[in-house]
Amino acid sequence: MTLSQAIFLFVAGAFGGALNSVAGGGSFIAFPALLWVHVPPIEANATNTVALWTAAAASGGAYRRRLDVRGRVLIPLLLASLAGGLLGAILLLKTPAHTFMRVLPWLTLVATLLFAAGRRLSSGRASGIGNDAKGVAILAAAVFQFGVGIYGGYFGGGMGIVMLAILAALGMTDIHAMNALKAVMGFVINGVAVVAFVIAGAIYWKQGTPMILGAVAGGYLGAHYAQKLPQPCIRWFVILVGIGMTIYFFCKAY
Repeated sequence: MTLSQAIFLFVAGAFGGALNSVAGGGSFIAFPALLWVHVPPIEANATNTVALWTAAAASGGAYRRRLDVRGRVLIPLLLASLAGGLLGAILLLKTPAHTFMRVLPWLTLVATLLFAAGRRLSSGRASGIGNDAKGVAILAAAVFQFGVGIYGGYFGGGMGIVMLAILAALGMTDIHAMNALKAVMGFVINGVAVVAFVIAGAIYWKQGTPMILGAVAGGYLGAHYAQKLPQPCIRWFVILVGIGMTIYFFCKAY
């Protein structure tokens, strides 16, 4: 790996970490950056997961005071996140690279569409998974979150947007509370996936190290300056990047 490639990965990691802390969609930057320096697809996705997980850890305290969810609601969601993230990571490690590359453009398309529709999905309705939620609502939320965990452990691009979309569909309306819950569940999903990838030896540490350093810096600074940035512009940038990556991956796979 050349010095210019290391700088490129650092910048991509910083940009991806900052985007995740502000609007989401950091994988649309970090993952293709790893592909462009010739990291194989499966290992690129695993390395990207490690980098953006560290970014989430660096920025995770931003919403800590907004997490107002009782244990009877939070614990089933975290257990579903843990199980789904582990299953998704195992599926990724068992998937041939050529199969993953054919699935990838559809995943980026879904993630981009969900990101673009996120605000509409969050239009007001009474929350169905608040602290007074019934057992059926909690079970339904856990089942949905298990599916998100599988998606996140397998690919992860746009996972935060998928979670926000599902939380909105289940009736949550406070975006800050949604982001707080999303951050905790995402940390669990990516965390268990990271453990699985490290044990399997799927991480390209030489390329991953500068990206991890950049992601930590970007995640921290992004969380710090999130309220000062023009978020509509950031959202449109992420959508355009998602569209571009979807077209690129469709052309490459088909």
